[in-house]
Amino acid sequence: MVDYLIIGAFVLIGLVFTAAAVTASNVLSPSAPSKEKGETYECGSTPVGPPWVQFRVGYYVYALLFVVFDIETVFLYPWAVAFGKPGLFILVEMVIFIAILAAGLAYAWKEGALTWR
Repeated sequence: MVDYLIIGAFVLIGLVFTAAAVTASNVLSPSAPSKEKGETYECGSTPVGPPWVQFRVGYYVYALLFVVFDIETVFLYPWAVAFGKPGLFILVEMVIFIAILAAGLAYAWKEGALTWR
């Protein structure tokens, strides 16, 4: 039961700290809205064109694939550390993991998601 009390105390302290930080920021920050502050800032030069720009879907597909394989890399690091202890189960598990991701990449490639149009 003591373990739950410690976890509860940490959660409570975290919530109080977050609420205090947000409240202090709202109370102490200066607020003087003006037209200039509401404009889009673009490296000190006058903005050209509308602030809303639509990007092609291809950018999002590449970004999504990057995130998927970036997360794969995050999961490969612990595996590489655990691989110091040789075991067939660990090797088979990682081969299955990489095979699933490779199948996803092959599917995206087959569907033409990687071709730039």
